[in-house]
Amino acid sequence: MSAQPDLPLRPMTLGELLDAAMTLLRARALPLLATAFVLAGLEQAVLVPLRGFAQVSAPLYLPEDGHFGAWWTLVSAGFGIEGFIVCVLGALAAAAAGPALVGQSVRDRELWTRMRPISTLVTAIVLGTICGVAAFAGFVGWIFAYGLFGLVSGVIVIDRAGPSFVRAARLASRGGLRGMWTRLAAYLTWLAVRVVLGAGWVASFDLFTGGGLPDWSSWAAPIAWTLANTVAYAALGCVDAVLVLETRIRTEGLDIAVSRARSRGEDPAVVLVWAP
Repeated sequence: MSAQPDLPLRPMTLGELLDAAMTLLRARALPLLATAFVLAGLEQAVLVPLRGFAQVSAPLYLPEDGHFGAWWTLVSAGFGIEGFIVCVLGALAAAAAGPALVGQSVRDRELWTRMRPISTLVTAIVLGTICGVAAFAGFVGWIFAYGLFGLVSGVIVIDRAGPSFVRAARLASRGGLRGMWTRLAAYLTWLAVRVVLGAGWVASFDLFTGGGLPDWSSWAAPIAWTLANTVAYAALGCVDAVLVLETRIRTEGLDIAVSRARSRGEDPAVVLVWAP
């Protein structure tokens, strides 16, 4: 599949960055959505017994009286799993975003090797653990853990700098924590979409039946959340990949390096590798 030369080689506004992420998702919909669907389904399988322990009800799984501790554990586990999934998808998206920026053609099946799967898996486990523990310890901690360290997937695949959480935090911190706030804005945007898709069917059901959830809602809700999360997680992974490139363009002159490589007849992909 030919790469999409639609990732601007210039700094972008927040809206342009989100649009570029969706362009990347449309170009690589098959591998990204397929992977996101599998991971989102496994997430629901893990959370089902925890929801039973917390005695929460579909579709929003809000806390019940006397079970707040179990509910908080459930929520923390969810944040940790989300961190893992978005990291994996960010690496897969980054494997496509780098070539797309420089106009190179990479087939979908080649993305699996370009994403450095072993490094990505190890890093995703670490990031997921950090997010889960930070969420359990207090929501403020999760904000900084997710916002500062999430770009590590792009660091691994595009920068090829190893699982460097320090490098990711530095990128996210530049420009007054611009990268962190961008990740959080994208997360909140897609959280709203997820809630509508994952729980909005209840409102539709109430409209036609007059209220009351059916018996099958206990298994319909996880399916609805799986489908909603499939799109959201893939989109968030694309945001991370585009954000790494955009931050390097904005703060490291990546666009200038790419233009110089082209003018010299050199491979512009070489300059994507970060040289400290």
